[in-house]
Amino acid sequence: MLNSLKNALKVSELKNKLLFTLAMLLVFRVAAHIPVPGVDPTVFEELANSNALLGFFDVISGGAFKNVSVVAMGIFPYINASIIMQLLTVVVPRLEQLAKEGEEGRKKITQYTRYFTAVIAFIQAIGLSIYLKGALENPGPFSYAAVAITLTAGTIFLMWLGEQITEKGIGNGISLIIFAGIVSRIPSALVNLYKLLAAGTINILSILLLVVIALAVIAGIVFVQQGQRRIPVQYAKRVVGRRVYGGQTTHLPIKVNQAGVIPVIFASSLLMFPQQLVQWFGSAGLAEWYAKYLGFGSVLNTIVYALLIIGFTYFYTAVIMNPLDMAENIKRNGGFIPGIRPGRPTAEYISKVLSRITMAGAVFLAFIAILPNFVLALTQIPGIWFGGTSLLIVVGVALDTMKQIESHLLMRSYQGFIK
Repeated sequence: MLNSLKNALKVSELKNKLLFTLAMLLVFRVAAHIPVPGVDPTVFEELANSNALLGFFDVISGGAFKNVSVVAMGIFPYINASIIMQLLTVVVPRLEQLAKEGEEGRKKITQYTRYFTAVIAFIQAIGLSIYLKGALENPGPFSYAAVAITLTAGTIFLMWLGEQITEKGIGNGISLIIFAGIVSRIPSALVNLYKLLAAGTINILSILLLVVIALAVIAGIVFVQQGQRRIPVQYAKRVVGRRVYGGQTTHLPIKVNQAGVIPVIFASSLLMFPQQLVQWFGSAGLAEWYAKYLGFGSVLNTIVYALLIIGFTYFYTAVIMNPLDMAENIKRNGGFIPGIRPGRPTAEYISKVLSRITMAGAVFLAFIAILPNFVLALTQIPGIWFGGTSLLIVVGVALDTMKQIESHLLMRSYQGFIK
């Protein structure tokens, strides 16, 4: 591992990408401590501590939410905009046509997503500024507008930061920003555990049980993320001039969890949005009723959360993998799956395999996401209901980033991280 890291730093291009990524994440962490002017952070922290949803929001944003920083809303407006744009791509012919136009079409859709992000961010920022009215030093229309504009600008800045990391750094920029936010909360989480242990609220057995469960979950996440079904593909021999091409047997790898951590992020964002609207714009009675029966941790919310994750897993897998295109590519290159006729029968076979293996990955994602509800009952440690989602995001993003570094090393004949 150390030798592989040393080799990675020898490649100037890869070293520059790594340093650029770290620099951008450092900028994000600095921005997370720049407060919004005109807001009393101590008053807002009390409001956030009294709400489980806001606690989850604070974890994902890396503490930026409770600090009422300029990036307090995090990258979630961009994620919401991406979800809606991907759904519209399936139903709107114009967007579907753009998606098929290659790089130029994707650039257009990305531009629309940016505009939509600004709209959603501004709506959420207005709601948050109204929710913050008790923490505003000088409540009034101008204060609401100033807070809303500042928070919207912070989200747009994070969106730009994520795009820069994706383009010039290593890994997916948006995922890495969420990753950095979660990891930055680990020291404070350990301090809280120590305080609970010192106060006698929990005992050492509860902490040991939590560690064992966390290690088991991490091992399970790695196992599923790396797992794949390999469909054998055989290529017939063909003679071109004096050369003979093909004749070898290879495989078509289909991952158990093709969608990665995206479905969990999508489902979390979708569930958080209506609860935010109820809390910011609804009455106190409506907000209390919603939190009791539909809020995070409730039975109905947990069921909907799991179903959304399963649905988004299938949806996102269908977006990034098209069995018809895969079958056509195999046929075009003179290949076939043993026992399956080329063309549509091959596409139907791949679709059948993909559907079955995606179900396993989707159920696993849903189980990991709702696991903290059961862990809380076993360990009696408060404030860990978000652990499964956080671990899933952290491990998933770490694996994806490691694979990108691996591919850079192997391209230059260096030994990679994975042996």
